[in-house]
Amino acid sequence: MALVHNQEHQMLKESAQGFLREFGSITELRKYRDSEEDFSPLLWPQMVEMGWAAILIPESHGGLGFGQVGMGQIVEQSGRMLTASPLLSTAILGASIINLAGSEEQKAQLLPAVASGQLTTALAVDESAHHAPNNIGLAAEKTAVGFRLTGSKRSVVDGHRADLLIVAARSSGSLGDSKGVSLFLVESKAAGVSIEKMSTVDGRSVANISFDGVEVATEALLGDEELGFRVLSKTLDIGNAHLAAELLGICSEAFERTLQYLKERQQFGVSIGSFQALQHRAAHWWSEIELAKSLVLKCFQALDADDIKAPILVSISKAKLCEVADLSTNEAIQMHGGVGMTDEYDIGFFIKRARPVQALFGGYSYHSDRFASMTGY
Repeated sequence: MALVHNQEHQMLKESAQGFLREFGSITELRKYRDSEEDFSPLLWPQMVEMGWAAILIPESHGGLGFGQVGMGQIVEQSGRMLTASPLLSTAILGASIINLAGSEEQKAQLLPAVASGQLTTALAVDESAHHAPNNIGLAAEKTAVGFRLTGSKRSVVDGHRADLLIVAARSSGSLGDSKGVSLFLVESKAAGVSIEKMSTVDGRSVANISFDGVEVATEALLGDEELGFRVLSKTLDIGNAHLAAELLGICSEAFERTLQYLKERQQFGVSIGSFQALQHRAAHWWSEIELAKSLVLKCFQALDADDIKAPILVSISKAKLCEVADLSTNEAIQMHGGVGMTDEYDIGFFIKRARPVQALFGGYSYHSDRFASMTGY
């Protein structure tokens, strides 16, 4: 398949770009950073009205079924504008895992609610400071009427404001086993659920969540008991592909803003963009971003085609975009000089957002190792 966007994807990209520049810009980030809301309460309903919450949901359940390539255009533009929203947690992770693992009854109940903006979700996976989806220890003990959940999850994206938590728990086996993992739907306000909001370096928040003997019915089981790891892995692949797209947006916007600065900033009576050393660095930076664009698009195409190589392409994309994000954000600040880290300039916000995105669901080292393992190294 050609590594170019079709007309519909290009139109969606342009629509997202215009909308986010007006309603989800860095100006909005400045207004709501470190606030109780993290972003404008009007933003998500506007996104829902644009149809973005429905993109990955099949038409049979009230969605648009527009695929990963389509959603990727929106996520890339949100990366450019550093837009905070429940797009990843609800419209991507939540919609995907419910669609992949849910029963017909669960899908009929939950997916239309996600598409219409009536339900927000959060995926609770990791239990330590580092991404390790195999090391799930939160216990799911069988009871007469369902299951009892005991344990904790860390750094759950949007866990402090989601209506529904999708929790990976261990119903058998031990840490490191892929078999024995089950997925559960848990109301965020259920008895025994304790949620602690934690501020992050990018001005947003995540949640540490404790489950103290939380009772859930058998109907709360999402997918097959003890066989949830396969669905969880596929969902994390989808999430990492979109995190790579967000990083691509961050890199592209940081490059364009820095290029403009190089043209405007005067030193010794000339623009600093005329200095050959900076030109060489900018040329290398540009070429790395162009390579990253092709990787991300190929990754999304593979996911849409349910290609057996999709997990490999996801890890290649996330690892490469982590590398390019390091280059992009460091070069952006260095080429701006000392003002690059001052609050007066927007360019410093890109590195603050890039670092949490790189780490979420595995950074460069994790995905390099995963790629090596999957390809026989």
